[in-house]
Amino acid sequence: MELHTEAATFVQDVFDRVAVGDVPALSAAMSDDVRWVFPGTWSWSGTWSGREQVVHGLLRPLMTQFASYRLDGQVVLAEGDRVAVRAQATATTVTGQDYPQLYLLLITVRDRQIVEIVEHCDTGLVERVLEPMVPPAAA
Repeated sequence: MELHTEAATFVQDVFDRVAVGDVPALSAAMSDDVRWVFPGTWSWSGTWSGREQVVHGLLRPLMTQFASYRLDGQVVLAEGDRVAVRAQATATTVTGQDYPQLYLLLITVRDRQIVEIVEHCDTGLVERVLEPMVPPAAA
């Protein structure tokens, strides 16, 4: 396994930029046909397809729930164009609740663009603290 691929360097750069407040760096790094997947059978399970749907149907509505949000990519490992990122969020919701989320993001990169993100996280924390999100398939 090659741990420091071009894809890993690209993704690390995106997360470094997001960590210092350049949140649009994430959406700018996405391909037009990106897919964001929450696997499983919990309330947020679903797939958002296309940058427009990911940004406007998932990320913007999600971020309106936070008074503050910081995301640090702590570990980045890769094999070819597949990148695994362990990331830690330090956040507070608009209702004043702490949101110390730990993520494992499985990211696929092609031609220096993110084409897929499969997000694994503490689903119990999401269910307890955040307002429900209606996935596109369930809408």
